[in-house]
Formats: sequence, structure tokens, C-alpha cells
Amino acid sequence: MPSAADALEQMQHSRFHVLLADIGMPREDGYDYEFIRKVRRLPPTAGGTTPAIALTAYPRSEDEKRALGSGFQVHLTKPVSAAHLATAIAQLMIGSRLAE
Repeated sequence: MPSAADALEQMQHSRFHVLLADIGMPREDGYDYEFIRKVRRLPPTAGGTTPAIALTAYPRSEDEKRALGSGFQVHLTKPVSAAHLATAIAQLMIGSRLAE
């Protein structure tokens, strides 16, 4: 999606298995993790409990803590290999199925 607002709008119409969000999204204060906070305020039927990965250029442990504390389940630092990303997505999908 081109922006956080577009992603939130799309979530109203479609269900996603995993949400992958670049923390530096345009037209949204991604660094303060406002996007995932908005997602988490949605009801489960609108995607509020969708497992989420923060993709970020901020590698510090305090950045990871902020991302996880804001509602992401995984914090990945760019550049990330395709294999590492695929593993993270698979683990989230397995974990969310076990929680159902």
C-alpha cells in the first residue's frame, strides 16, 4: 500500500494473514508506531489481531522494544534476506493458528 491510511482502508475490506509494515511509511508517523496502534484498535473482524512484522532501519534494542510494545510481534532490520523474512512470516502464521 502506498500509505498507512491506504493500508487501514484495505483492512476494512480484506483479511490478511500477516501484516508487514515499513516503519518509515509516508504520511504517517511510523517511527512512533502510530500505524500499528491504529490497527490494534480495530476489532478482530477488521484485522485488529492480524500478526504484524515491523520492517525497519532502526536496529537498536530500544527500537525493537518500542516496536514490540506498540503491537508488532516481530522486529526485522533492513536489509533482511528473503529467507529470514519468509521464516518470520511462517512462524507468525503458525503461531496465530495455534492461538485460534
